[in-house]
Amino acid sequence: MPEPSASSVSPVIRVVLSDDHPIVRAGIRDHLNRVADISVVGEASNGDEAYTLARELQPDVLLLDMEMPGTHGVQVAARLHAEKSPVRVLALSAYDSIHFIQSTLEAGAYGYLIKEEMPETIIEAVRGVAGGKKGWLSERVQERRALYLTESGDPLTKLSERELEILKLIGQGYDNLTISEVLNISERTVRNHASSIYNKLGFHTRAELVAWVWDFGLIKETNG
Repeated sequence: MPEPSASSVSPVIRVVLSDDHPIVRAGIRDHLNRVADISVVGEASNGDEAYTLARELQPDVLLLDMEMPGTHGVQVAARLHAEKSPVRVLALSAYDSIHFIQSTLEAGAYGYLIKEEMPETIIEAVRGVAGGKKGWLSERVQERRALYLTESGDPLTKLSERELEILKLIGQGYDNLTISEVLNISERTVRNHASSIYNKLGFHTRAELVAWVWDFGLIKETNG
């Protein structure tokens, strides 16, 4: 069988792994290193080390424990985001609070995992985040978000009339410029309203919001 050409070989995803528990770190490292397209290139046991290694090694993904000694995980993510670092933060946490999840994503993290996830889910998340998927959430986190919305009652009551108008147009696939033209308002105003909608409903990405609009039944398909 011929060897694959260099152009056909997928690049290896370089990961810096951070967790203050050596046994946990070793277990995750072993699972990640078992797949051909992922390599753990550095390990950190506290927030300061994680930040330093992310800057020095420039990995594709920083798998970041959010509750370590030193600088808090949210602060690490926010610093890297503010510096426009190309390193993509994948949060790993024991917390499944919707507010903590949201604040982590708003700090610049590309994805969020719960520590009890299966190894296959962690691998899938690393690949997704490395591939540029922002707002990657595990199935468990998505279920937690859905439960939060259910327990909160009708989430649409949180929105103003203008926000509801914009939400419906987002659900129909319109971009901000088109929405501004339809409603005769500035594109900046649309962006501000959209940001408010994300915060009130607990979503981070437009694709996720659009999917929820249809699942919620706010937009009805029409035939012909």
